[in-house]
Amino acid sequence: MTKNTYDNCIAPDVQLGENVSIAPYTNLYGCTIGNETKIGPFVEIQKNATIGNRCKIQSHTFICEGVSIEDEVMVGHGVMFINDLDPAAVNADGSLKTEADWKCIPTFIKKRASIGSNATILCGITIGEGALVGAGAVVTKDVPPNMVVVGNPARILKERR
Repeated sequence: MTKNTYDNCIAPDVQLGENVSIAPYTNLYGCTIGNETKIGPFVEIQKNATIGNRCKIQSHTFICEGVSIEDEVMVGHGVMFINDLDPAAVNADGSLKTEADWKCIPTFIKKRASIGSNATILCGITIGEGALVGAGAVVTKDVPPNMVVVGNPARILKERR
């Protein structure tokens, strides 16, 4: 692992592959990071998230619990993943919600997909192998392999070659 001495928070339960590069000001806990992956500054990766080999995770990205990213995926700057379709701070009785009060909905990013800067990826979807999510897109449903999607909500623009 390549690690500098900045203010990184890497919990002891993080599983790091070989030759992982971690930039300053990251927050990693309970996640798995594959070999030769590069993680930019100001990235948070939560527990039970998995990042494959030779991925690039750019700055200011948030990867929440339940996200599985396969090998050779590019995640642009400021990408946000969501794992709850109906978020709320409190239960019906007004009590604060805890982990026991919600269900994590998994999201899958397949090999060699690319996600453009500032995209938002809702939970429960799969972004297919080789697909490209355009910058700023809001992905609300599955993206087929090798397709380019753009917009809010994201829609197919063309096939990626």
